[in-house]
Amino acid sequence: MKAHFLLLFAISGTSLRAEPALVDATAVVQNYVAASQQQQRRLNGASMQIEIDASLPKLNKQGRLQALRRISELGRITYEALRFEGDGTVKTNLIARYLAAETQSQDEPAAALAVTTANYKFRHKATMRADGRTTYIFQVTPRKKRVGLFKGEIWIDGETFLRVREASRFVQNPSVFLKRVEFVRIFDIVDGVAVPREIDSTVETRLVGPAELKVAFTNVSLGAQRSANLTEVGVH
Repeated sequence: MKAHFLLLFAISGTSLRAEPALVDATAVVQNYVAASQQQQRRLNGASMQIEIDASLPKLNKQGRLQALRRISELGRITYEALRFEGDGTVKTNLIARYLAAETQSQDEPAAALAVTTANYKFRHKATMRADGRTTYIFQVTPRKKRVGLFKGEIWIDGETFLRVREASRFVQNPSVFLKRVEFVRIFDIVDGVAVPREIDSTVETRLVGPAELKVAFTNVSLGAQRSANLTEVGVH
């Protein structure tokens, strides 16, 4: 399954076309919302290792943090730093602020940030076929300008109705330190769960100029009670 999604995004000859007459966009969105709600319940109690590579190109500074990311049974995300190497400016002004922004976003009710029709407008843009599998691409626009909401597109798997890609920018910056945040998030579908694989972000900061972050997720565990097949899933 993992190899399939790598092919889905990497193959240059992928067919990308709009099929408005063939796609019931409303049904796709409804199935996506339902699948996402079920997905979140399955992710509660999960843990994974992350590696954040961050850089400040204008200052020629880099840093790398390895950490353990845990999601509680109530859905709260916490981090345990394991190792850092690199420049202290990157650690303090970039990586630490990135993690703090995600932690602070949890102060909002989950329903207020969920990618649902209550918070977003969905517009079907295209349908992609690759290796016999269908992916629906939707433009999403938030109904309100709120921290944590984004404008861009999501890719929805036609079999599971789970997200496999998001390419967006936040409509309101999570920190006064930031001027603009754009990101691409990639997911692998493993046993009916969209597991994060990587996040690539470009950030315009107010103090240290442009910044780049890449977050890689590995050794994902949904807990022994979830599925014996997912005790240790390596996502690369």
